[in-house]
Amino acid sequence: MSRSQARVRTEKGAQYLTQLCKHFGHKLNVDLGESRGAIHFPEARADLEATPDALVITLEAANAEIVERMQGVVERHLDRFAFREAPLQYNWAAA
Repeated sequence: MSRSQARVRTEKGAQYLTQLCKHFGHKLNVDLGESRGAIHFPEARADLEATPDALVITLEAANAEIVERMQGVVERHLDRFAFREAPLQYNWAAA
């Protein structure tokens, strides 16, 4: 398994977490709580955690290529929801 994590600085982490989960929840299984969520993609899983100053995203998939592709998917969607702050800074690191 491959994993990567990014800590995206924003004060709207909880709002973006909710938007991402509801958006993907129309076609995928998601888990959504107040400060945590998970999106179950066909080939990967994205775990999300909102803190007061960031949204922490952890991606896990069978291999690094899938993780890298899913980083782009998550970034594009999150930047759409965060258009007033976009582009957000994603510093992905192996987890």
